[in-house]
Amino acid sequence: MKIPAGKADHFVKNLDPAIRAVLIYGPDGGLVRERAEFAAKSVVPDLTDPFLVADLTTETLKSDPGRILDEAATIALTGGRRVVRVRDADDGASAAITAFLDDPVGDALVVVSAGDLAAKSKLRKAFEGSKSAGAAIPCYSDDGQSLDALIRTTMRKAQIRISEDALGYLSAHLGADRALSRGELEKLVLYAGEGGELAIDDIIEATGDSSVYGIDTVIYAAADGDARTVDATLAKMWADGTNAVALLRSMSNHILRLQQVIAERDGGKPVDAAMKSLRPPIFWKMERRFKAQLGLWDKKLSATALDLLLKAEADCKKTGMPDQIICGRALQQTAAIARKRQRR
Repeated sequence: MKIPAGKADHFVKNLDPAIRAVLIYGPDGGLVRERAEFAAKSVVPDLTDPFLVADLTTETLKSDPGRILDEAATIALTGGRRVVRVRDADDGASAAITAFLDDPVGDALVVVSAGDLAAKSKLRKAFEGSKSAGAAIPCYSDDGQSLDALIRTTMRKAQIRISEDALGYLSAHLGADRALSRGELEKLVLYAGEGGELAIDDIIEATGDSSVYGIDTVIYAAADGDARTVDATLAKMWADGTNAVALLRSMSNHILRLQQVIAERDGGKPVDAAMKSLRPPIFWKMERRFKAQLGLWDKKLSATALDLLLKAEADCKKTGMPDQIICGRALQQTAAIARKRQRR
């Protein structure tokens, strides 16, 4: 069965015992790991228990497809249900896992985690086509609504008051990877202290040059037409493990925000009013730069950039070419589009 992205958290945290296997996949690696852990811990609270947890690889399942059936049917010496994990799975594991879904032996829960799988993926199709035994759970980067909820929940647990401006700033900068987002929020909780307060200046001081906020640097550089800064920033971001697909989506979102203001401006709305209508709001230190970019972009150029960014995201999922190369090329092409207007 196919679980909608909006219902994924609830589904994982309230896993039906009738579900024998889950596929947790998507471009947000941190969220994949988080949900896979939630699912596994619903059966085995201590995932370090060697009697209750078995780890398999795609290579193992390719060479020995029956291994998953053996592990799922194994009875633990200490009693209780077991968990069988298959991490970083791909279509090479599909035959073995499909055999299990067709005839789920034993009572173990099989937790399969994977990267971003195309709709035609055999592994994804096996889970989505399962009527009752299996479920496919997508993990996409947090959107504004889910990110706001994550931030508010984290701060509420620590009894920290956060200003609306600070919340908007965090919403605009986090979200590319759930694990990175949680790490940054934990850092802010330690900075503010239980019962403390957070304003924008506090967030900037506490986070320093974190790679999460480097996303803003490369996005604004591309929209400025600054190819040199794009290259320099990307080198650091790749070293920090930034997800290429998430970065492409952040770039697309920035172009969409420019496009929205351009459309409202061309319709007669004052630019400042159009900018203030954006949600999440533009960080005040970036307002002048965003406004300057409106002079570099128009409806046609922004549409061209969106087309190439969407194509780059699709290429990351299906061409087999390194994601970082595809993403870097798309961002350089975006910067080149901005420079076209500069030369006029």
